[in-house]
Amino acid sequence: MSTPIDISESAGVRYLHFGSEWVQGAMRIRRPHALELAYTREMMSGLLLRDAESWPRNALVIGLGAASLVRFLHRHCPQTEMQVVEIAPAVVAAARQFFRLPDEDARFAIHVGDGAKYVEESDRPFDLVLVDGFDRNARAGKLDTAPFYQNVRSRLSDTGLMSANLFGRSRGFRASVERILTAFDGRALAFPSCDSGNVVAFAAAGERISIPVSELRDRAQALKEKTGLDLRATVTRLEQAGSLPGGQLVL
Repeated sequence: MSTPIDISESAGVRYLHFGSEWVQGAMRIRRPHALELAYTREMMSGLLLRDAESWPRNALVIGLGAASLVRFLHRHCPQTEMQVVEIAPAVVAAARQFFRLPDEDARFAIHVGDGAKYVEESDRPFDLVLVDGFDRNARAGKLDTAPFYQNVRSRLSDTGLMSANLFGRSRGFRASVERILTAFDGRALAFPSCDSGNVVAFAAAGERISIPVSELRDRAQALKEKTGLDLRATVTRLEQAGSLPGGQLVL
C-alpha cells in the first residue's frame, strides 16, 4: 500500500504528514539545516558522547521523513558517510521536492527498502544508527522488536551508538525501553520526554562512556558554537531527571 503524503506550512515551517494529523517531520524554510523538532535535536546527542571531531565515521538512518537528520549530518559532519533506508518511495520523492534532500554522492546513499530487513542482512558496521520510522498511525512495527534491536547492536562499531525515537509506540515507551535494555545488556538510557511527547533512547556498544556533567556542558557549548545545535537544556533535563547519578553520564 502506498504512503499518503501531505505537506502543510505554518509560521515559516513546512511539515510532512502521512495522511493524518501526526507530524512526521518539519523544516524551517529559512533555516533548512537546523533541527526544527526537539526530538530530532535530542537524537543527535551522541555528538556529546563521542569525539564530535571524528565521530561518527559512518551513520545509518532508518526512516527518512522530512530528511532533518540527513540534512544536519550532511552539512555539519563532513567526515560522516551516511546510508539512509526508507521503505516508502513516496517519502523519498517528497523529501527531494519539498525538504531539500541532499543529492546522493560518494558519502551519501539512499536505499528504498525495509529497515529491519536491511539491518538483519547487512554486515556493514556503523558508528551511529538513527531509528525514526513510523507509519501513518505512528506505529513502528518491526523497528520496535527485540530481534531488531539485537540486530542493530550487532551492526554497531566499537564506538557505536543507537538513537531511537520511541514516540507513539503502543502502551507508551517503557516496553520499548525494556527491549532496548535487554538487547544492549543494560547499556541504554531513555531521555526525559520532550514537550511533544517524544522519548529518545540511546544505547551503546563497545567502548564504555563515562562523562562528568561539567564536561557534557562544555561539549554542548562547543557543539552549539560549531553547528548551532543547542543541547544545553537536554543536559539540564537529564540531570534533573536523575539520569546522571554522581554527576556522571555512564553508558
